[in-house]
Parts: sequence; C-alpha cells; structure tokens
Amino acid sequence: MMSERLIQSIERAADVLEVFLTTSPELSVKEISEKLQLSKSTVHGIIKTLEHRGYLEQNSEDLKYKLGMKLFILGNFVGKHLDIGNIARPIIRELADEVNETVHLVTLQRDEVIYIEKVEGPRALTIYSHTGKRAPVHCTGVGKAILAHLSEEEADRLLSASSLEAFTEYTMTDVNQIKKHLVTVRETGYAVDDEEIELGLKCIAAPIFNHKGNVIASISCAAPKMRLDEEKLPRVITGIKEAAKEISRSLGYRGNVY
Repeated sequence: MMSERLIQSIERAADVLEVFLTTSPELSVKEISEKLQLSKSTVHGIIKTLEHRGYLEQNSEDLKYKLGMKLFILGNFVGKHLDIGNIARPIIRELADEVNETVHLVTLQRDEVIYIEKVEGPRALTIYSHTGKRAPVHCTGVGKAILAHLSEEEADRLLSASSLEAFTEYTMTDVNQIKKHLVTVRETGYAVDDEEIELGLKCIAAPIFNHKGNVIASISCAAPKMRLDEEKLPRVITGIKEAAKEISRSLGYRGNVY
C-alpha cells in the first residue's frame, strides 16, 4: 500500500540529490545516469528542474553539477528548529529502562552545563541533579564529555572561567590533569565522573553532535558506584555511547562515531 502512494518522479529526484552524498561532490549527467541506472534524458530533466529551484548548481567550466545553496538554507533551517529534548527523550527513556539507572541529558549554557531532561530508572536515585539544575563542567561526566570535543581555545576559556572547585576528595582541580583526562575522553568516546561531584556517585557520559559536527549536548547514566561493577559497567558504557550516537544521527550528524 505504501508503494502506491509514492510518486516516482519525486523518488528519482531524491535519488539524484542523495547520489552526491555517497560519491563525488561534482557529477556529470552521464555519471549520475550510470550510477542510478536511469536514462540520460530522464536524469537531464530532473537535474534541470532541481537546478531551476536552486537545489543543484552547474559548474560553468566542466559543466558538472553540485548540490546547491537551497539545500544549505533548508539544512540550517532544520538544524535550528530541531528540538533535542523531543528527539532524545524516547531514546534516553529506553536506555534508562535497559540499564535500570537514571539517565540525564544536558546542554552547555555559558560556562556550565544545565540538565534539560532526567529519566529515572526503575530504581529511583536521589542525587543532586534535577531538570534546570546547573553544574560545573570540570567535575561532571556530562561536562567533560562536552568539554573534550570543544576547540582547544573554547575548552581553555571554560576551564579558565571555572573556579575548579573541589566537591570531594576525588575532584580533579588541576588544569593539566583535566586536559590529560580529556584526551582519554576523546579516545574512548565517553567520560567518567567517579565520585568527583558527590561521594558514592558514578556517572558515565557521552557527547552529542549536531548536523554541523559540533558538540551541543551530552547524556549520562548516574548510579551508586557499587552498582556499576565490573559486570554492569561495560553494558552501561555501550548503552550510553549507542544512545548518544542515535541522538546525534537524528540531529543530522554524519561524522565518525565511536
């Protein structure tokens, strides 16, 4: 029934646009025709229509085509109006059920992270976090997951702006130590808060990227340290990374994911 409602000409136009994503940034009519196994006359008509509407542009020198500015404009519009909370909510709810722990979603605002979603696992956890709560970047898993993927200049600025307060005896307060830890975060794809902001609490966090490849948020699983034992910890790490990847993909991110 679904196939009866699809319009073949629009399907083919979408195929023409998407062929640039997996091949070359510039293609001729002949190349597109061969890759899509469509006649040159069919491809030519589609291309000229898309060019007229600004979705394709022609190089005047080699006469090949490339994606047009209209797509860039539409992409930016979509990116600006994506609601990360609505996108992430069902994903982090599923993760909370899967790992039986509390899951958070945070974004960076000014020099701190702010919790915008919190889903309690079956075993509710009474901890410092709640929706709207602000927290420092240097000693939270969610903060370090974001910090590790900012530019070096921006990360330095945030660390300089922070008081690097020690909340527990395990809080990292030395800038060089924090930067060394951030290298590990980038290499592994996840950050750890091991009793740095609250004794007895352990958090595993992973970054979320938007369609431009910029880190814009992170998610974490928070639980009593004793519950994240050697058996459960790998499952939580995998779950957090997979959920963060799914959210990033839903936001249009197409870069490499851990």
